[in-house]
Amino acid sequence: MKRSSVSRIKAKSKAELKKRRKRMGLRKRLAMDTDRDAPVSGLSPNPATNLMIADIATRAASRIFRRGVEKNLLRKHYTKAERQAILDERSLGETLTSVIVARIATKSLPGAMIVGGGLAAKALVDRSLSRRQARRRGDQQLLGKKTKR
Repeated sequence: MKRSSVSRIKAKSKAELKKRRKRMGLRKRLAMDTDRDAPVSGLSPNPATNLMIADIATRAASRIFRRGVEKNLLRKHYTKAERQAILDERSLGETLTSVIVARIATKSLPGAMIVGGGLAAKALVDRSLSRRQARRRGDQQLLGKKTKR
């Protein structure tokens, strides 16, 4: 069965289009696709706005969750005023260090292994100390003063 001249032209243009697409970047290929008329899910019809909204909501929820976990970890050993002072008086260096270490741990598997190994080693060192000595060191680090517990 012979193809009509119109179908041969279409086939030729499709083959040329495939060759051109291989040379194009991702943005140009996506712009050429016509199957992208599906409705965008989210609050806005603009996907970039939806991505920004999702990013802000995720970061806010993460921050609220982190503060709750930190408060609960300190609840057993410290008064409310001490807990508030510990959480509010963190230095910029401490904050940046925790952000950098968390970023290293989440970006790659080797980074996660290094950070996890370091945290496990720190926990083992703390457990090897006597209970009083470990408690005293922790209080000194958190409160910045010598305590008699």
